[in-house]
Amino acid sequence: MARPVYITGMASFLPGQPVTNDQLDNYLLGSDRVAMRTRRLILKNNGIDTRHYAIEPGSGGLSHSNAQLAAAAVRELCEEKGMEPAEINCLSCGTSSPDQLMPGHASMVHGELGAESCEINSSAGICLSGIMAMKYAAMTVALGLSRKAVATGSELASTFLRPTFFQEEETASKGGDAEAGRHPAFSFAAEFLRWMLSDGAGAMLLEDSPAPAGPSLKVEWIEIDSQAHRMETCMYAGGIKEEDGSLKGWRDFATISEAGAQGAMAIKQDARLLNREVIRVLVGDCLPPIIAKHQLSPDEIDWFLPHYSSAYFRQPLFDMLTEIEFPIPFAKWFTNLATRGNTGSASFYIMLAELFASGRLKEGEKILCFIPESGRFAVGYILLTVVSAD
Repeated sequence: MARPVYITGMASFLPGQPVTNDQLDNYLLGSDRVAMRTRRLILKNNGIDTRHYAIEPGSGGLSHSNAQLAAAAVRELCEEKGMEPAEINCLSCGTSSPDQLMPGHASMVHGELGAESCEINSSAGICLSGIMAMKYAAMTVALGLSRKAVATGSELASTFLRPTFFQEEETASKGGDAEAGRHPAFSFAAEFLRWMLSDGAGAMLLEDSPAPAGPSLKVEWIEIDSQAHRMETCMYAGGIKEEDGSLKGWRDFATISEAGAQGAMAIKQDARLLNREVIRVLVGDCLPPIIAKHQLSPDEIDWFLPHYSSAYFRQPLFDMLTEIEFPIPFAKWFTNLATRGNTGSASFYIMLAELFASGRLKEGEKILCFIPESGRFAVGYILLTVVSAD
């Protein structure tokens, strides 16, 4: 029989100082006229006031690798819990931006920690990679394979945002988007993300019993649902999206330099597809079966933690929840997008860690978490219950 699983500690690590919208040029090193127009449009609508970059201002040099960001979050977690990294039995790490193709991200994080031997797991993907890492860690605890499992989500998105990446894509582009100024989600595929993504990491400790002091979060269930069987790719890097919606991967090019010249290594978003489908598919289609499976009622939800890339999606998300008869009033929502930015797979960790440390959680409260991924449309839903040692 599976053991219960509890989140008994959380921590996050955000590199450098908060970067305001007025300071972006110091980190992303300027924009041309077209980029400035897109930048104003995106920043007006995404609701992000400050974010963090692992970039040295002025030079564009990196202050941290992705593995170092994740390891820093794990060290913060260990310090808060009064434990040593050597006590970790399982290290499960998710990211969409590993430092290299091989070895796996978890291997590199483990190497940065310099801890004792342990089981590792690397989860690939985009925003859901952090939830996949969490689910793997939770299952090792539930099966009695680990006493202390640590899961992380981390991103070094800034490596895709620097001009050396972006200008290459812009040079290879086949022209602008005639409708770029008409809608906050209509923009150049790469420019759209340049002003949306940032860096950070989060870590959580999972055990089979609550912490002896302070709140813990019982993991009631984790549901992950992919819609790739019916949806085309929306967010991608390492490839070119063809007219028929298929991807041409970077290894399909004759040389690495040709792939770079065609902009294959830039990170891109099909903004029209995102705006049209993300809420309809990942909430309207995916959530009702989960509600039915777990006999969930909106009245039992005390906190709703939605990960959305832009404040633009806040109202459509609320409207869709109402449409499927699962309304959650804004008073129950918790997000730190405005101050922490969109950190991809780390966003959920950073958001939950802030709520966990806020002192606002009360025993018995239930937390519903929503983590969508626009890569090829997949979503994670998590239900947590606040418990005490008693």
